[in-house]
Amino acid sequence: MIIAEQKPLEEIKGMIAAADKVLVLGCGTCVTVCFAGGEKEVSILASQLRMTTRMAGQDKEIRECTVQRQCEPEYNEVAAEQIRDADLVLSLACGIGVQTMNEQFPDKLTVPGLNTTFLGQPTEQGIWVERCQACGNCILELTAGLCPIARCAKSLLNGPCGGSQRGICEVYTDRQTPCVWHEIYERAQALGRLDRLMDIQEPKNWHTSRDGGQRKIVREDLRL
Repeated sequence: MIIAEQKPLEEIKGMIAAADKVLVLGCGTCVTVCFAGGEKEVSILASQLRMTTRMAGQDKEIRECTVQRQCEPEYNEVAAEQIRDADLVLSLACGIGVQTMNEQFPDKLTVPGLNTTFLGQPTEQGIWVERCQACGNCILELTAGLCPIARCAKSLLNGPCGGSQRGICEVYTDRQTPCVWHEIYERAQALGRLDRLMDIQEPKNWHTSRDGGQRKIVREDLRL
């Protein structure tokens, strides 16, 4: 899932400074799960903005709404009237949702209330850990289902660097971050797949990842 964090309140106040009518628009999927942009967070942020702007002597109308998914235009239509009536939309969605809003409502500026951080997994209550970099060429079958691109500090493809000690990454010893190659070895051994780790992986072709332009997937079987 996409993980995001709310921007500092002062930064948000700066973004909405010139607007009299502000719509705080939440998203009901990923950012709701990571407690950054769901209905609850929208309500809290809207209340904070009402209070702080009034204390600053500013006469602003702060409205609030949450849609199911901002990244899909049809879900935003339920809030279309409120969006068009606002001077500015403060989106509590990921960067994809913010861009969708600006494309769908070109006459209305939508600004980000969150910082989109990574693709992560909830490991325990209140903790999310990066698990995927969306590199476009998945090798999990070769590495016992654990990703060395996202989980190794050096994104190594052919085993550990040699600096880890007792299964802990040398780069993040203060966090006690596990060496993913240590974990890959132990899991491959348990699954009887150690032989797969003997295959030398060539240098990764990063053109399927970030190569300077936006990526696009077209499913011809789904097109009309």
